[in-house]
Amino acid sequence: MRRNLLSCTSLARHGLSGFVATLLLPAEPASAADLAFAETISAWLDLNHQEFAVLTTALALVGFSVVAAILLMRTRLRAVRDETRLRAEIAGLQSQADRLRALLFAEPQILVSWAAGDDRPRISGDISLLVPQDSPQRILAFGTWLPPEPALQMDHAVDALRGSGEGFLLNLSTSAGRAIEAMGRAIGGQAILRIRELGGLRRELAESNLRYKTLQEETELLRDFAAAAPWPIWAKSAQGDLRYANPAYVKVTEAMSAADAIHRNLELLESDQRGEMSRALNDDSAYAARLPIVVGGERRTYDVHALKLGGGSAGIAIDASEATELRAALTRMAEAHRRTLDQLSSGVAVFDSQRRLAFYNESYRRLWGLDEAFLDSNPDDSSVLDRLRANRKLPEQPDFRAWKAKLHEAYRAVESESYTWFLPDGRAISVVTTPNLEGGVTYLFDNVTESLDLARRFDGLIRVQRETLDNLAEAVAVFGSNGRAQLFNPAFAKMWKLSVEALREQPHIETVESWCRVLFDDALTWRTLREAITAIENRAQVALKLERKDGSVLECMTMPLPDGATMLTFQDITDTENVERALRERNEALQTADQMKVDFVHHVSYELRSPLTTIIGFAHLLTDPTTGPLMPKQSEYLNYITTSTNSLFALINNILDLATIDAGAMTLELGPVDIRKTIDAAAEGIQDRLATDRIELKVDVDPGIGDFIGDENRVKQVLYNLLANAVGFSPHDAAITLSAGRTEHSVVFAVTDSGPGIPPDVKDKVFDWFESHANGSRHRGAGLGLSLVRHFVELHGGRVYFDPKVSKGTTVVCEFPVDQAHRNAAE
Repeated sequence: MRRNLLSCTSLARHGLSGFVATLLLPAEPASAADLAFAETISAWLDLNHQEFAVLTTALALVGFSVVAAILLMRTRLRAVRDETRLRAEIAGLQSQADRLRALLFAEPQILVSWAAGDDRPRISGDISLLVPQDSPQRILAFGTWLPPEPALQMDHAVDALRGSGEGFLLNLSTSAGRAIEAMGRAIGGQAILRIRELGGLRRELAESNLRYKTLQEETELLRDFAAAAPWPIWAKSAQGDLRYANPAYVKVTEAMSAADAIHRNLELLESDQRGEMSRALNDDSAYAARLPIVVGGERRTYDVHALKLGGGSAGIAIDASEATELRAALTRMAEAHRRTLDQLSSGVAVFDSQRRLAFYNESYRRLWGLDEAFLDSNPDDSSVLDRLRANRKLPEQPDFRAWKAKLHEAYRAVESESYTWFLPDGRAISVVTTPNLEGGVTYLFDNVTESLDLARRFDGLIRVQRETLDNLAEAVAVFGSNGRAQLFNPAFAKMWKLSVEALREQPHIETVESWCRVLFDDALTWRTLREAITAIENRAQVALKLERKDGSVLECMTMPLPDGATMLTFQDITDTENVERALRERNEALQTADQMKVDFVHHVSYELRSPLTTIIGFAHLLTDPTTGPLMPKQSEYLNYITTSTNSLFALINNILDLATIDAGAMTLELGPVDIRKTIDAAAEGIQDRLATDRIELKVDVDPGIGDFIGDENRVKQVLYNLLANAVGFSPHDAAITLSAGRTEHSVVFAVTDSGPGIPPDVKDKVFDWFESHANGSRHRGAGLGLSLVRHFVELHGGRVYFDPKVSKGTTVVCEFPVDQAHRNAAE
């Protein structure tokens, strides 16, 4: 009977050919393979009792039929005459096997089996359910028809089934959206995988189970989250009673436990807050507000969120105290930054991630002259640029669109960019674009017109200074505060016979000194120069004269510079020094000669004065009638002697006065000077010459002119010399004028003649000793009159000059101070 059962199962597995082969076998115990296959079939039949009920019945009938057929076939084998009937039975069994296969695959499913120790799978069923028919092996490439995560799950499950016989049951969705069931079992040393599509009630049940499991997992996850959350979370019934509270809610409400909080219905919010939340939930399904809540005696700020649910409501309170404080701090900081930016001279404009103007300062508005209402409307970046272009306040561009697109690359950049815009109105604007971390760009604008102009001027000045230094005859070197040569001109290297390449290495002053000692080896002078260059305090100019070994003489000057450097200049004054020495020697010789001249004149004048006084005395004695009568010719000669001796005596007196003045021994006898009386006395002394030369003297003086403080004799001598000089330069039958007037601080005398005048080239010399210029006139003299006039007037504190307004003749003007302060200052 057992062999007959195996034969039956073999027939079901291998078809008619297998059944015939079974019948031809001798009656002996079944092999291990037959037993394994029978057990496999039994396992498949046991997979689902409800689904295979009909199949089991059919198999039982088939088994019975097979047994009968076996008996029949054995009988027919024994009897050849029964062969026809046996074939009919075989055909019946084949039909029954076909019906059994049809029953097994009545619904779409795939069976995959792996024999023990065999990696080759046996696949049967509707492969097109999942993969094309032409590639059945692709059913095991789960990634081709399953999403990545389910495919990986199937891989692991199949590996565990084949490796250790672990069964599994998976409900999955394919990449095409089909719901399938994958079941794996280890039966009779084989690994069996069944894959079938779920449909109808089975699919709904699978999905319901999956949803239930998922919902259960989500519920547990939410409970764990609520328990671990640091924020109070609660749930209430439709009547407002507390139904759930997490540990944070318990802590905030100071309850002993969640059950205690629910039992006592402890509330987190105040009554008015709860009423507002209830009204909001009745009107809408959600409520959100930032409310103050007292926690542990401390007032804190919470963001309260509540949702209206089918059976009540749920809420959460998130501590926002720190966020509120941070927001307030950020607001204060932003306001402080705004005030700071408003004080900047640089224009600042901040555009947000939408390229709209979010902030600008006053300097930005003034720089571009934009309307405040336009800026406050938060225009976008392109609108601002278009308006600036319309107002001709942007650089002229051949392709403005491309230029603007390049500028707007700053919104996608990660580094700052710098530009310089040269505007049509002549301004130069420095532009810096900086990407913001939160998106957008910050523009920084600076008017650098003046800076660039100063830079150009500075560069030009530096070039000019460099060219100037290089072409100076003076040797110039600049030493820094560290004592090293920073700058020098070719004249410096040439003067000290130094190498230009060596000086470019910025040698120290001590090194330069060692190089220069070949020409000048004075330790004291070099120490003075070192101290002037390296001194930190008491930096002052130092002037030195260096006489070098080669016979040249240098004038050295140190000049402290504002940056701590020191400029050292050397000028070759050898020729100047030689000329100066020669001039000094000549000057000394001239001074000696001049002193000898003065001494000689003084001595001769003094020696001539004594005999001349005797001659004058005897001439007067001879004219006295008591000495006896004289012949007419003797009287005429005596008059000539008297006139000549008087002129010679006046000349000697003038020379003595000038010598006395030059020696600084002249003193004035001050007193009231009657101006009118002094003029008359001077005019009376010149009457003889006026009559001889037929010259008219005109006096223009105010009768009430009064007097002033001075030396009357010296003032009269000044007027006399001026009149005598005017008579000498005036032609016959001419007129001279003497006028006097007063100002607030001086008395002014003026003598005018009608002579040829004084040439401009000799006006500066006529007041010197022995300077006499006839200039075509009859004047002949020693050239002392005007010199005496100048000295006497200056002794009084006044001045003498020629009136430049006179176009014909000459007018000599003398001003005498009238007050004591001017006279003392003159003395």
